[in-house]
Amino acid sequence: MKEIPIRSLPGIPTLLVLIGIALVSAWLFVSGVRHESLALIVLAALGTMLAIFLAAGLYMVEPNQGAVLSLFGKYVGTVKDNGLRWNSPFYIKRKLSQRVRNFESGKLKVNELDGSPIEIAAVIVWQVIDCAEAVYNVDDYESFVHIQSESALRAMATSYPYDQHEEGQLALRSHAAEISQHLQDELAERLADAGVKVIDARISHLAYAPEIAQAMLQRQQANAIIAARTRIVAGAVGMVEMALAELQKNGVVNLDEERKAHMVSNLLVVLCGERSTQPIVNAGSLY
Repeated sequence: MKEIPIRSLPGIPTLLVLIGIALVSAWLFVSGVRHESLALIVLAALGTMLAIFLAAGLYMVEPNQGAVLSLFGKYVGTVKDNGLRWNSPFYIKRKLSQRVRNFESGKLKVNELDGSPIEIAAVIVWQVIDCAEAVYNVDDYESFVHIQSESALRAMATSYPYDQHEEGQLALRSHAAEISQHLQDELAERLADAGVKVIDARISHLAYAPEIAQAMLQRQQANAIIAARTRIVAGAVGMVEMALAELQKNGVVNLDEERKAHMVSNLLVVLCGERSTQPIVNAGSLY
């Protein structure tokens, strides 16, 4: 089912014509009563019924709104001209808003790629672009959008881990733009048959489930500590290598392997320790 544009008559001129018919019918009725003419009275009654019947074809179309017309169950076309319009009174008219709408899904509890339970929610921005598909391809397009959005969000959440474990791996927490684009593409595919366009889709809430939140926080803290320690040790080793190379280059002091090891141990303690070290000054001989 695809949308078919259809023409409609402007409503205000049509309304003026109907008012004119009603006034003429009233004048005929008065004249018929005055002259006791049954023909004029019948004509006035027919004119009044015709005006009332034709007035049923008037309807209002607001900006960013479409009216889907059907005749005895058959789709006729869609009117998108704004203002007061007129079509055949036999047409059934169903109006749909084509304004941009958004909704926030509820917090869904799902298992991410690694199996950990998480809570996730998203904000979906959407718009009806094909009124005929929205009316005839699905039973209730608004309910369809909500249910399919939550289904797509669940499917997307199970495809990615919460945190990035490897270099270049997409994760829910660290790659918001890529995840949002994936969700938008997934929704666009699911909602295309309902005449709905997905304008934007972004995660609005993301967290571990309460039962594992504390454990995951400890794991994140441990990973952060390990990463920091790794960087500190790498820097300390580089500084020790530089110190030994400079001492040997300038010939300040000649150290055997045992004393080099002792010096390296002391420097690593100073550079890698969390607290400031207290030096011990040897006032005697070098050895």
